[in-house]
Amino acid sequence: MDRDNGPRVRVPEQRTPSIPATADALRFTVLGPVRAWRGSELLSSGSPQQRALLTALLLREGRTATAGELIDAFWGEDPPSQALATIRTYASRLRKILGQDTLVSESGGYAIRTERSALDLTLAQDLAAEAEKARAAGDRCQARTLINKVLGLWDGEALASVPGPYADNQRTRLEEWRLQLTETRLDLDLEVGCHAEAVSELTALTAAHPLRERLRELLMVALYRSGRQAEALAVYADTRRLLAEELGVDPRPELAQLQQRILRADEELARPADEPAPAPAPLKPAQLPATVPDFTGRSAFVTELGRRLATAEGSVMAVSAVAGIGGVGKTTLAVHVAHQARRHFPDGQLYVDLQGAGARAAEPETVLGSFLRALGTADSAIPDTLDERAALYRSTLDGRRILILLDNAHDAAQIRPLLPGTPGCAALVTSRVRMVDLAGAHLVDLDVMSPEEALQLFTRIVGAERVGGEREAALDVVAACGFLPLAIRIAASRLAARRTWTVSVLAAKLADERRRLDELQAGDLAVKATFELGYGQLEPAQAHAFRLLGLADGPDISLAAAAALLDLDPHVAEDLLEALVDTSLVESAAPGRYRYHDLVRLYARACAERDEQPPVRRELALSRLLDFYLATAAGVYALERPGERVLDHFTPTEYPGLTFPAREAALDWLFTESSGLLACARQSAAIGMPQRAADLLMAVVDLGESGANSHQFATAAKAVSEAAKAAGVPRAEARARTMLSHVHSVSGRFAEAEAEAMRALDLGRLAQDAVSQGQAPNQRGIIALYENRHDDAEAHLTQALTAFRADGNKPGEAAALCNLSRVHLATGRTATAVRLAEEGVAIYDSDASGLALIGSGRTDPARHVLLEALQIFRESRQQLWHGMTLFRLSELHLTEQEGAQAAAHAEQSLVVLRGIGGDWRRANVLTVLGRALTVIGQTDRAQVCWGEALTVFEELGSPEAEAVRQLLDPAGVG
Repeated sequence: MDRDNGPRVRVPEQRTPSIPATADALRFTVLGPVRAWRGSELLSSGSPQQRALLTALLLREGRTATAGELIDAFWGEDPPSQALATIRTYASRLRKILGQDTLVSESGGYAIRTERSALDLTLAQDLAAEAEKARAAGDRCQARTLINKVLGLWDGEALASVPGPYADNQRTRLEEWRLQLTETRLDLDLEVGCHAEAVSELTALTAAHPLRERLRELLMVALYRSGRQAEALAVYADTRRLLAEELGVDPRPELAQLQQRILRADEELARPADEPAPAPAPLKPAQLPATVPDFTGRSAFVTELGRRLATAEGSVMAVSAVAGIGGVGKTTLAVHVAHQARRHFPDGQLYVDLQGAGARAAEPETVLGSFLRALGTADSAIPDTLDERAALYRSTLDGRRILILLDNAHDAAQIRPLLPGTPGCAALVTSRVRMVDLAGAHLVDLDVMSPEEALQLFTRIVGAERVGGEREAALDVVAACGFLPLAIRIAASRLAARRTWTVSVLAAKLADERRRLDELQAGDLAVKATFELGYGQLEPAQAHAFRLLGLADGPDISLAAAAALLDLDPHVAEDLLEALVDTSLVESAAPGRYRYHDLVRLYARACAERDEQPPVRRELALSRLLDFYLATAAGVYALERPGERVLDHFTPTEYPGLTFPAREAALDWLFTESSGLLACARQSAAIGMPQRAADLLMAVVDLGESGANSHQFATAAKAVSEAAKAAGVPRAEARARTMLSHVHSVSGRFAEAEAEAMRALDLGRLAQDAVSQGQAPNQRGIIALYENRHDDAEAHLTQALTAFRADGNKPGEAAALCNLSRVHLATGRTATAVRLAEEGVAIYDSDASGLALIGSGRTDPARHVLLEALQIFRESRQQLWHGMTLFRLSELHLTEQEGAQAAAHAEQSLVVLRGIGGDWRRANVLTVLGRALTVIGQTDRAQVCWGEALTVFEELGSPEAEAVRQLLDPAGVG
């Protein structure tokens, strides 16, 4: 952990009632302390007995309470002799505070007259009723939101500190209602798929309410849906034992049935209830050009367009325009949808290919002439001019229900004269251009197929028998086709025509990116020819941008990065990129972000090789992109780690990067650009820029530490280290291997991490690189500490400390000090551990201080330090250290026998660490979770957790295995 942030303190906000009110309106709260407000002013409600009277009147919701009822509420069966006079005194005082019109006397009793919305309880009841209606209507997300709003109205214990038997009864009732609402909300959480997140809360609730079977039932479902079947069954075992011991009864039938469903691995139970309803079947086609017999997928688009066209039956004229890259299947989809919608247009359907992607698009006058003849107009009655033909065309359509399919349009100007003008008709348009200037049109952007749809199309053309035995190869084929329908159809048609080929043969042919476009042609179908139609219509500046932008690896690219690559002002670059988006050669992934389809990128690169001469122009473009990323990432690194000397050792950049006003914006950029940054590092090293590529990896080390990007980071670091080795650049190789060691360690692969760190240190000495000579031994020390090799750890960390001090690297020095603190703590030198941690904490590492304080028995300051660290890691988006700090908090609660809190933090740690941090860290968390579960009496579930942890430790050969064996079998038997 390489943190620099000082301690941060979160100031808790004071809760105010969430009740709508005007500036002077009275408001009351009972879901917490009983309070009265006039506007934003908190009114004094007097003594506890006076608040008891206010409570009794508020909970009657405007109904009159007699004096006798109030006396019973205050004193029960033994009221004092002056009870009635006391009630009147309290009522008089309250009337002065609330006003004569609010607290009224009638029929020998009292009532409070206010708007229903003035009391938080009635607001909660209304919201709960709305939630029930939403759930009954199937809107679980809305119901969940409303229940959360209800629970948010509570401010601690209802009717807090209000005396009297009535208040006691109502407090019990409201607490039960609150718990029922919590169960309902958790049930909704499970229905919408938030099962993993619910486990932590349910674990704590079952500890607090051990005999509440509904909570146990929800916990079993949440664990089962989280893939933790054994723990779910263990919860049932714990419940059955507890009920027998405490009440002498068996679990209720619903719980027993749930256990049986889990034992059967019930598939219905494994699925959340909140799944989208199946799309209604598309309408049947009848007349129009034939649809392809193997039409596949696109159900959402078929439904969306079918519904839009169906609106033409009413009083409107429907126009839908489908845009997308060449070969994505716009025409196939449009023809299929037109067939589905035919029953809505009994008066006929018109079709024309407008040739919009070619050199000579169809003239609207010519199309109108053919349409008018098809509608029964004699040649002699067809006017000569465009305007007259369009007017006659609209008149001819009046009163009819006709569908017009305008395929392959060039732009909106070409099709405007061809649109019907009366209700009952509809037009369906396809084009490579997104027709944002077509007024009133329903726009649809058609993307490539999903992998499942692509495989289905491929199988339909080739045959299930040939594909069935080579499913993985078939997936490779459709992936190489970029899931583009035209490419899949071509590849499948080639395979179908060659009975001696296997699917693997075709996959091998398409694996060569330089030959892939040449392989994707069959007869008059060719992917490259489809792209060339669009490329041929670009202006020179657009074509140049199209070629250069395709050189960059990565799934997409931001406007700022693209401007650097193109060496253009961002405004000029944006105009060019948006023009390319309009032609569907480039996609806009999000505002200010752009991407290529995989096959279009290959085509753009082929165009760059052919048209961007000499080759140095391409290399300069990628060098500018690397400079931009490195300069910007270095700025983010400096914000995260002020004073860090690593930046002083980076290769200078010539192209500037972005600057950020605040740390939050910098982190937003870093994590948004993660894939592009790591792809740029790999690509730059491969084309002869390994030193800046290695520096870029160091600048974005937070991506490796976050956990979420660890695999991508490791792949990039390995590629850069190998490229640097091949190029003979030891300093770059040392830095890349240092980063590779770091990410292996983060993922729990300690043997690989140690090997890379040793190699990095040797190379760093050879290259006299201050960076790797400090970081590599520091990394080796951390690994040795994890593996309980304390002497080795101390030696390595002392070496790192010396190197950091020689370089004047204060944050590095602090990191080594904090890691040394952990070694001292592990070897029983508590006093020096605290001293070393405090020295390090002066710069950044709160977590190390927390560990030292726990080890010294100072749990209160340790809790404070760990909570601060938790906040820092959340804000820094360091998911791994966020999860590990939750783990440390769980350990801290265990030292104080706070089982429920320990289990809750351990569960939260498991959720945060899901998929990151490696099996070793997960096993450590499971060990602590098991210990916490034993404290709260869930011993069977604890055994499951320990069993899973033991399996991991034994597979890894970790020393922790013996301690877990002792937990599973403390007597040493079996």
